[in-house]
Amino acid sequence: MPKGRSRSPPGLQRVDAGPGDTNWLTGRTYSKRFFEILKSRRKLPCWQKRQEAVDMVQKHQSSVLIGETGSGKTTQVPQFLLAEFGSGKIAVTQPRRVAAMSVASRVAQEMDVELGQEVGYLIRFEDMTSESTRLKYMTDGMLLRECQTDPLMSQYSVIILDEAHERTLSTDILFGLLKEVLQRRPELRCLVMSATLEAEKFQEYWSGAPLLRIPGRMFPVETFFTLRPEKDYLAAAVETCCLINVHEGPGDILCFLCGEEEIEKACAEIEGRAEETGKNTLVLPLYSSLPMNQQRRVFPPAPEGARKIIVATNIAETSLTIDGVVFVVDPGLFKQMLYNPRTHVESLLVSPISKASAMQRAGRAGRTRPGKCFRLYTLETFEKELPESTYPEIIRSNLSAVVISLKKLGVDDIVHFDFMEPPSPEAMMRALEMLHFLGAIDDEGDLTDVGSRMADFPVDPHLSRTIIAASERACLTEVLAIIAMLSVPPPFSRPRYAQKAADRAHKHFASGYGDHLSLLNAFQAYVSSGSKTQFCQENFLSERNMKQAENVRKQLASIARKAKLEDASGEMLTHSIRRAFIEGFFMQCAHLDESGKHYLTVRDQQMVAIHPSSFLQHKPEWVLYHETVVTDRCYMRNATTIPPEMLIEASPKFYHPERCKLHEHARKILRRALPRVKS
Repeated sequence: MPKGRSRSPPGLQRVDAGPGDTNWLTGRTYSKRFFEILKSRRKLPCWQKRQEAVDMVQKHQSSVLIGETGSGKTTQVPQFLLAEFGSGKIAVTQPRRVAAMSVASRVAQEMDVELGQEVGYLIRFEDMTSESTRLKYMTDGMLLRECQTDPLMSQYSVIILDEAHERTLSTDILFGLLKEVLQRRPELRCLVMSATLEAEKFQEYWSGAPLLRIPGRMFPVETFFTLRPEKDYLAAAVETCCLINVHEGPGDILCFLCGEEEIEKACAEIEGRAEETGKNTLVLPLYSSLPMNQQRRVFPPAPEGARKIIVATNIAETSLTIDGVVFVVDPGLFKQMLYNPRTHVESLLVSPISKASAMQRAGRAGRTRPGKCFRLYTLETFEKELPESTYPEIIRSNLSAVVISLKKLGVDDIVHFDFMEPPSPEAMMRALEMLHFLGAIDDEGDLTDVGSRMADFPVDPHLSRTIIAASERACLTEVLAIIAMLSVPPPFSRPRYAQKAADRAHKHFASGYGDHLSLLNAFQAYVSSGSKTQFCQENFLSERNMKQAENVRKQLASIARKAKLEDASGEMLTHSIRRAFIEGFFMQCAHLDESGKHYLTVRDQQMVAIHPSSFLQHKPEWVLYHETVVTDRCYMRNATTIPPEMLIEASPKFYHPERCKLHEHARKILRRALPRVKS
């Protein structure tokens, strides 16, 4: 037992230490910084409710805590419970990777411990925990993956599902699993935390669980609407930020936009106009793929006499709290993934936010003083067109990953699984159909050996099926590299000032077969380069994304080794790689129509086009694609040319011209390819 541990005061007194006290977790004397941070912690609304929160969790197996943004619930409540329960670990789930990382870092500072030791985080492809970790912040998907090897979640004494209002797929599945686990583990405690007022829905689902409300630190916020709809929300957002910067008093500005590209564009425009007006302005982007050191720049106060303008995705809505914001600019939009089970198209679309999100955004302006929220839409739009709350992912997503996860967890009767809101029967049937085609489940709906191995990999079922096929075709090393590149943000950079130079550099990686093999070329060149930083600069590659891809490949290779998959490189690599991808993506192929101008998807004859960023410079007869994105039209992103005979060989049931249910023109092409099919 570390020195000083035995003299530590019990329970909640541990979080309210005094000078000279030893840290009850480490046995070391608290640092000066600890007491400086403790002063600000004591001012949080959560601090006043700490005994009520602890009592509620102790007395009830499941409970609900509604804490407004800025109340301190995410950072403080887990510390209170850890101090009170003393033994056992606490898991705190977050919907977003960046929130899990940044909150864990902050809590480690507050507890005066090293990040990765007593306090850590776990996200996909990154584990910052150790054997001494007692408080673990993690994405909800990672807790779900842990359940595969520990269905009773036996290492935890308390599980906190934070930001539950976001209703991600993983959180909704954890709801159902935890209800069963609680029946088998009476000592386990589950706390559901949310920032919005859906308390009744959560309480009803958790069989009348008790509720504790914690107010935020709110000042009045004056809200403004436009008189008419804005045609160009990006231009309107930039203009509004610039007008506030010139005409309003001190205070930082938080502007919500939909994605990395438009955020960077807006930052550049705002920065340029601020320089023209001579305003001392610090313009900062904030989105999930931004390097962590750059994300942290949004938290410190602006230099004296300067104003911060933060342009962010909805990550700044509830997941992160930024002090000093007085003005909020809200175009009323965000990006969400929508899946159409009829067409099998999953699209990332710009959609209107909910009323609940609009209220959350406005609330960001009233944290430290009275603020203003400028909504770039009309009052009528707010009242009549915005939904009350964001639709849960479970009713707008492809469910194949959900089904295979539940099957791996031993949930056979998925139709009657205790979802808070059941998905549509059509979406469920499409998911089962897809997994059956992939060989993950058999005719009875049971998980096959292939399906069980697929579920071991933290990637989409199409990709995990490709991994299994690659191990059988002596191209696993290469396929893991490609999948790693597909799992990170696009690495190819095209800065506005050097687009032609970037295009010339990227051509060195181009493969005539298309994007998958071009990604492999870029990855292999990066790995074998001497100075990786210089290599990325010269070739206009994102070093951060390339490093991330390298890390993902190592993690996938580790899982493959544990699964005893063969990791070797054979001959005819380009053929083997494409054949492996067909095993996973044979339902995501398209062929040219009779005019030779347009592509049609094989399953539903949807008209699609090759994405402008593709390395494919010609129009092959057949292509396999990784995903579709919808903007002004439906594009296939990451496409590779595929000979039709390869499709027949890989999936005769789906592609044999005399047996398949494809369009007549597609069957005509396949008939011509029949003589080339290897028996």
